[in-house]
Amino acid sequence: MRSAHREPVHAAIDARVPAGARAPAARPTRDALRTKASILAAATHEFARHGLSGARVDRIAERARTNKRMLYYYFGRKEALFLAVLERAYETIRAEEQNLRLLELPPARGVEQLIVFTWNYFLAHPEFMSLLNTENLHRARHLRKSKKVLAMHSPLVATLGELLKRGVREGVFRRGVDPVQLYVSIAALGYFYISNNYTLSTIFGRDLLAPAAKEERIAHAVEFTLGYLTGK
Repeated sequence: MRSAHREPVHAAIDARVPAGARAPAARPTRDALRTKASILAAATHEFARHGLSGARVDRIAERARTNKRMLYYYFGRKEALFLAVLERAYETIRAEEQNLRLLELPPARGVEQLIVFTWNYFLAHPEFMSLLNTENLHRARHLRKSKKVLAMHSPLVATLGELLKRGVREGVFRRGVDPVQLYVSIAALGYFYISNNYTLSTIFGRDLLAPAAKEERIAHAVEFTLGYLTGK
């Protein structure tokens, strides 16, 4: 005789799904991964364009070509989906940074590559910057709940730390540079410029995203950072 009680995992799923929305039957792994990826891509677009408060689950489901039940089944409510989008955004940039294989380069060249990569990534992924702006408005309330984010950033800090140590040993870098502070500075040199492009271009009367202006900016960022590290 079948038990009247549900399995705990189903109870946990039901707790996430709004009243009246039944959890769908289990799907094959490949189909599930494809559906989750579609939802994350659609949600990234929606949150980047409308922020957390303005984003609509209906639009996300429609763009992902699925239904709200699937969204709730895989991610829970809107704030949980927003955290999943943030984690995916960080996973993507961190993975691409690791693909640079910076430790195979001389210290100065490795730092330069990271500066150029970060600048180009921000230019190519305005949605990433929009997501960070939104989460900062919420004072990282969602990101603080992440069980992944600290571990994601550890390899980056370790890589920069190793480049700095090698640079000191080889006599090309100054001592005592904090890798976290260095990365924050590298990111800031591009992030502020790009995210504030419209206001900066207006008050200075220059198109700061014109091709020549972008070339000038990245050259300045490299020279500025390496000048600090090398004392030249």
